[in-house]
Amino acid sequence: MDPDKDKQYPKKLEREPFGDLMKSMNDFFHQKPVRKLLDTIDDFFDHPFPVLQIPVDMYETENELVIKADLPGIKREQISIEFIGNQLIISINHTEQLEETNTKQNYYYKKLSSNKSSRTISLPYTVKEKDVKASYRDGVLTIRVPRQRRKRIILDD
Repeated sequence: MDPDKDKQYPKKLEREPFGDLMKSMNDFFHQKPVRKLLDTIDDFFDHPFPVLQIPVDMYETENELVIKADLPGIKREQISIEFIGNQLIISINHTEQLEETNTKQNYYYKKLSSNKSSRTISLPYTVKEKDVKASYRDGVLTIRVPRQRRKRIILDD
């Protein structure tokens, strides 16, 4: 690409019959409130139905079953954990509000987004809720369930 071509473009635009109009329109669409509106529309068409997947890692140690879920940007009060039999349900209700005011350029911008998601995990055995320990630190939810002893059955001949 010719570097001198970029330098010539503004001069060429000024010589065009609608050069000033095109420059004004370009400036208008790059102003902050209009740019944010256009970015929001672009975001919608890029991700029209946002689905928050909860990534989970589950493993057993000698004494417990450990379940870890990566939840960056989620606050502790937005997390809910439930047990039903041998099902563990992790739910998230994430609401975010952004508000911006600029009195010099006379605009007010407010954005409210809400995402709800849940993940159901089947456990290898029924769990007693009182035995479960959960912690949330640095965007990682860690749930520890005491491991139940397994009994080995020997087959008869």
